[in-house]
Parts: sequence; structure tokens; C-alpha cells
Amino acid sequence: MTDRPAQTRLNRRNFLRLTAAAGVVAVGGYALAEFAPWLDYAGQADAIWQPDAGTATMPANLTTLVHYATLAANGHNAQPWRFALGADSIEIRPDSARRLPVVDPQDRELWISLGCALENLLLAARARGYAADITYPDAADVIRVHLTADAPQGSPLFDAIPRRQNTRTAYDGQPVKTADLDRVLATPLEPGVTLRPITAAGDMAQVQEYVRQGNLQQYGDRAFLEELIGWLRFNQREALAFYDGLYSRCSGNPEAPRWLGQMFVASGKPEQQADADAAKLSGSAGALVIAAGADTRSAWVRTGQVYERLALQMTALGIKSAFVNQPIEVAALRGQFGSALGLAAAQPQLLLRFGYAPDLPRSLRRPVAQVLV
Repeated sequence: MTDRPAQTRLNRRNFLRLTAAAGVVAVGGYALAEFAPWLDYAGQADAIWQPDAGTATMPANLTTLVHYATLAANGHNAQPWRFALGADSIEIRPDSARRLPVVDPQDRELWISLGCALENLLLAARARGYAADITYPDAADVIRVHLTADAPQGSPLFDAIPRRQNTRTAYDGQPVKTADLDRVLATPLEPGVTLRPITAAGDMAQVQEYVRQGNLQQYGDRAFLEELIGWLRFNQREALAFYDGLYSRCSGNPEAPRWLGQMFVASGKPEQQADADAAKLSGSAGALVIAAGADTRSAWVRTGQVYERLALQMTALGIKSAFVNQPIEVAALRGQFGSALGLAAAQPQLLLRFGYAPDLPRSLRRPVAQVLV
């Protein structure tokens, strides 16, 4: 669940240089096709992210809850979930076809993504008049949520679900207001999950170095690049064809034909990406590490719940955040990173930066009907 930097290298200056070299005719033909008026990305995104955008063909209340669950954070926007509806229950199941075997060989981030979906579902259930009893995936590869009628309980976190995004662009370098940061750090945690804030300059520099080392290893790995490129959507035609993946404009980058974007990402130097992420971290107000006392499916799900709460709390306060998980995704660095941060026996699970930045276009999600079992 990394703030995927491959797209950030596709800045406007380099894009214009490449398009000029590729030839005016080819690029001009692409532009005519790509910016056709019937390709309404913004309209589709608005329809997906508006409240209660479920489907009327299934039990309305439960599909509404699933819709909110699908708006959760997840690695590569792969949306690795399936949902099974019962009369008074919802199961969240992993979708093995959407695994990320290179960057996430143990499915750790997959289960974290399911935990994010669970948290959104629980917030929506309370707001729609349900109490929920959760069975975590200790004995089976499924999260079960049993629902009973209750008084509706809205919350600022529920209201923030349609506005949350993983904001991958550069931040403005301004510190977060002390009172707001205190509210973020007071976010309730789950059993076994801890939070390590990082704001001091020396600590941020240490994190930057680990992120840099992670970038050098990941972007020097051809298999990693191939997996990443498979989930990049370089233009709105691709984004609207799949309704998943990392669309370039959602990272503040221009669009490109696939052949051009793929060539640019594949030929980039790891050092360039390391420098780009270092600059993003230096412009952030701080970072947060979420750790857990175990590497189990339940611990990963609870990690996802905590992350989603933090992200929604920051959204409610006007604070942006984005993943920078490189030192956790690289197995050789993960233990060193945890020790450097003084996490003792806890395992680092997620690293995110935060600060202030303008909104970016929102990513797409598959319709509810496509994620139901």
C-alpha cells in the first residue's frame, strides 16, 4: 500500500519531452481519442463517491454498507475484496485474483486492505441503524459481520468516507495545528496495535533514508516494476475500462498513452524515485507508523481498521495523507526500520506521511454488483 512513486516521475516537463520525441502525429491521434466528450471520468467518480450510491437490485441497506466498504483505502487500488450477503450478515472475503504477489507475498497488505473495508462498513452500519458483532479471520479466511437493529449513530468519520483519498502529491510543508494533531493521535486503536508519530527533524531524516533504501531495492527489481505497471492506469480510457488501479491524474500527473507511460516507468532510475520521495517527505508535516504485536490475519485486519480511522479523522480535519511503505514492504529493511524507531517486539505494518495539499481527482471503484459473491 505504497504511495506509488512511479507515476510521480511522469511530470509535465518530462512528458512533453517524451511526446515531442515520439512524434506529433501519434500523440495528436491519442489526444483526439483520449479527450473525447463521452469519456466522463469526473462524472463517473462523482457517481461512485456520492453517499448511498448502492444498487437497487439487492437488499438496499446491506448493499449500501458494501458500497461504503468499497470506498476504503487499499494497495494499488486493486480492491482485493468480495462480499457475501446474508439475511443479517455480511462476509468480507479476500479476492485472490487481485493479490500483489511481488510487493505483498504474504498477503499482509491484502488483509490490511480488508480491515480498511471493514472499518468503513462498521461506520456505515452504525449510521444506518445497526450494531455489529465481528468474527476476525483467526480460523478461516473470512471476516464475518453479524448485524442487529440499533439506533442510528452518525459520526464525523462516517461523513468523511466520501472525501477520503490517498493524496500522493507533494504537500505544502506547513505544520499541522497542534490541536488537530492531538485529535489525530487520540484516535482509538485496536488491541495489539500501536501508533508511533514522527515529527522531529532528526526522526524524519531517518525515515527518509529508510524510504530511500526501500525505493532503491524495489525499483531495481524488474518483477516489482512489471507488477506496478500492470496496475497503473496512464489515461482515463484505461481507468474507465477497469475501474481500479492507479490513475495518473489521481497522483497529480498528466495522462499518456500506455506505451509511452510504460516506457517511461520501466526506464526510470531508482535514484530518481528515491529523490522524489525524499522531497515529498521533507515537505510533509510528519509521518505515522502503525505497528502490531503479531503478523497474523487478525492483526493485519485490525491494523487496517486503525489506519482507516486515522485517515478519516485527518480527512475530517482537512489533513491529507499518503502511504510511503517501502521500508516495510522490503523484507530486509522491515526489522531494521522497526528497531530504529524503537518499536521493540512490535512489527511495523504501515508508514504514512501527512500534511496539507489541494484535493486531487478521486480514484474509481468497481460497482457493488461486481464485488458481491
